[in-house]
Amino acid sequence: MQKKNELEKNLLICGDNLNALDDLIKKGIRADLIYLDPPFFSKRHYEVVWGDEAEVRSFKDRWAGGINVYIEWMRERIVKAYELLKSSGSLYLHCDWHAGHYLKVMLDEVFGYENFRNEIIWHYSGWNRHGEKHFNRRYDQIYFYAKSDRSKFYSYAIPWESKGEYVRLRKQKIHTDKEGREYVLSDAGGGKRVRRYLIEAMKDGKPIDDVWDIDKINNSSKERTGYPTQKPEAILERIIKASSKKNDLIIDPFCGCGTTLSVAQLLGRRWIGIDISTTAIRLVEKRMVKRYGVNSGKDFDVIGMPTTISALRELAPVEFQNWVVNKMGAKHSKRFSSDFGLDGFYDKSIFTERAGIQVKQSENVGRNVVDNFETALSRGKFEKGFIVAFSFTRGAHEEAARVKGEGVEIRLIEVEDLLLGKVKI
Repeated sequence: MQKKNELEKNLLICGDNLNALDDLIKKGIRADLIYLDPPFFSKRHYEVVWGDEAEVRSFKDRWAGGINVYIEWMRERIVKAYELLKSSGSLYLHCDWHAGHYLKVMLDEVFGYENFRNEIIWHYSGWNRHGEKHFNRRYDQIYFYAKSDRSKFYSYAIPWESKGEYVRLRKQKIHTDKEGREYVLSDAGGGKRVRRYLIEAMKDGKPIDDVWDIDKINNSSKERTGYPTQKPEAILERIIKASSKKNDLIIDPFCGCGTTLSVAQLLGRRWIGIDISTTAIRLVEKRMVKRYGVNSGKDFDVIGMPTTISALRELAPVEFQNWVVNKMGAKHSKRFSSDFGLDGFYDKSIFTERAGIQVKQSENVGRNVVDNFETALSRGKFEKGFIVAFSFTRGAHEEAARVKGEGVEIRLIEVEDLLLGKVKI
């Protein structure tokens, strides 16, 4: 961490969550609820366009070394999360069929089998062709663990949808007690029958069980940010209401686009979000401003974002690309690959000319890069171009001067100048 934060404000941390969780523990911060939605062991490669500004996010959900390496990688983080929880706290881990059963065994070892509470099944609708080798897969698992018998849990119910459940109850045999109250007899297990009063059913709503039918985020969803693994707010609302109260502290070590943080803000909880992606952190900032009008610096702190040349060198290539394009106030290319070297662009809605941007996370960018970029600009019918790199060779500057003489302006921008705010577009 770059500065001390005693949670006078909420906190957004950019960095490895293993280090961030350890820092929080050392500061004496303790959480009431931790929700984790880590990368699944799916071996998929996500490449998507983000939001209205076409922000590009590409990350690999691949784990060299197989399932055992993945589980140990997760174990390190779960151990830290366990230590960070209050004795009255709870943890929810979101996963799917790829590694769920392995994660369950590991969670039993860390939390203790006796502290397992539920395997929540999130069932969602969709369409697939008939599976040739298996049934269609239509659910994720969420493992719910308490840290101890002192862990908080608040009964949670939802309203009867269109009173349909009430209508269903009335189709059963109706009994009346001495006070004239209507009830049906329901199975309580073990051959026992209990009274279920209709008036109470209407008032209290439907108690939630461990199978949740909630639609996934789709292209028409108002919540949609474009983040590839975004989860519905309804899931986090149930979790947060069931295992915390107002002003409790919620931590999400893989916060992504910030759904946990957004719901925590809505429900009056304090929050800490952690993500290694600079692009994700920026997206959370924008989401908070757009929905709640809360701003970083004023209402929550953001720490760990790259502020030095050495930190920028260490970014993953796509994160470095996103940082540059964001810093220049441009739009991201709609494709991460096959884009002819155009990583970002300006159109006439934000600039006087159509201009392309190419990002190189390297030193001594040479003449050939400028020459190839000129071809890319021509193909895209751009009137101007910018190449951003850590440094350029003399030949690159000579080639930029040559093409400018032929009517094509290509500006060479060094990362340090961009970082220090010396670049005027």
